[in-house]
Amino acid sequence: MSLHLTVEERGMLAGEAGEAVALAMRIVTETARLMGARKLVPIASAHIDGALYHGDSGTLFAERLVELGAKVAVPATLNVGALDLACGTRVHLPSHERSMAKRMMLAYEAMGCTPSWTCAPYQAGHRPDFATDVAWGESNAVAFCNSVLGARTNRYGDFLDIACAITGRAPHYGLHLPAHRRATFIADCSRLSPALRAADVFWPVLGTLYGQRAGTDIGILTGLRGFSTEDRLKAFGAAAASSGAVALFHVEGVTPEAPDIATATGLASYPERLFITPAMLDSARGALSTVRPDRRDAEAIDAVAIGSPHCSIEELVELDRLIAGRRLLRPFYACTGRHTLSALEAAGRRKALEQAGVTLVADTCVVVTPILDRIKGVLMTNSGKFAHYAPGNTGYAVQYGALAECVESAIAGRLVRDERVWA
Repeated sequence: MSLHLTVEERGMLAGEAGEAVALAMRIVTETARLMGARKLVPIASAHIDGALYHGDSGTLFAERLVELGAKVAVPATLNVGALDLACGTRVHLPSHERSMAKRMMLAYEAMGCTPSWTCAPYQAGHRPDFATDVAWGESNAVAFCNSVLGARTNRYGDFLDIACAITGRAPHYGLHLPAHRRATFIADCSRLSPALRAADVFWPVLGTLYGQRAGTDIGILTGLRGFSTEDRLKAFGAAAASSGAVALFHVEGVTPEAPDIATATGLASYPERLFITPAMLDSARGALSTVRPDRRDAEAIDAVAIGSPHCSIEELVELDRLIAGRRLLRPFYACTGRHTLSALEAAGRRKALEQAGVTLVADTCVVVTPILDRIKGVLMTNSGKFAHYAPGNTGYAVQYGALAECVESAIAGRLVRDERVWA
């Protein structure tokens, strides 16, 4: 299958728009050929995941683009980096790695990317219109963009994302095609209790279970109308993208491409239906906690971390309400974006959180860069994504729980559970 380029695109590839654009276009067109795309599609925006330091080559690549005069052709936000430039939270990186990480972040800013430094750009004002084509990186952002906003993107990996932003083009395949966005199975939650479906702690667990079932498939969830919020959909999508490879999900009566099952599936008859049961959820919830319940120190908690994806202002206000002026005995990290920090200060809530013992982390998070103390401890979190990645990335074992359980555990200095919602 041959790739057709427009006259303008052929000129970009030939260097008529400069060496940086030509380099970026070579990356985009070779990817398009590998993926079997017949053409490129103009994009309205990009979200760049490639500015997180993983080694010197990434920094040198970004700086080479800057040397060649690269500038993004479309609005482009930045995912988390390896340093907290907004709050100054200490990062345990050696001096060379710290320097290279900062150089990398500055290089992407020099190309005209918005210094948002958040994994939740959709809560920082970057919300592409329904049915527009974009090129986003970061798994939770991709899932939210496709599912909740109804824009169209594949999962664009590091360095391909900035190449798309520089050229304003992306390969036209996969989820850019309406026919590839249809649901092929139903996940039915209607038999679960209303109290459970209305609980924040339920959504990452459901996302974990859904991701395990879906893999790369697209499903439609039913029985959730009236129970979802933007933060719950955010948490669900992040967990589903971590436990599976979910880039698009539908929720009947909630997400824009799923007013009903027939529309989401494109079928007159119903496809496979999976009824979600309490036993399935118990299994998924149990897998999110890696501390064995029969361990001698099974109630130990060494730190708490929330904010993967980054906390919204509503979540931080709820955190302040739950703490209620009390003092935390365990380190408590709340990862968020610069935009939310500004809103928190405007609401007069930042000082109270910090006085209670909350460490606010911006521009990055505790799972992608070394912020936690270097011990073999237990990390408690309300994030399905944190729970999935923390053991491998931080060395900490994990206890998963509701935000209220995280707060009470940090105050008590030991694990505190409230099982009523799961009963």
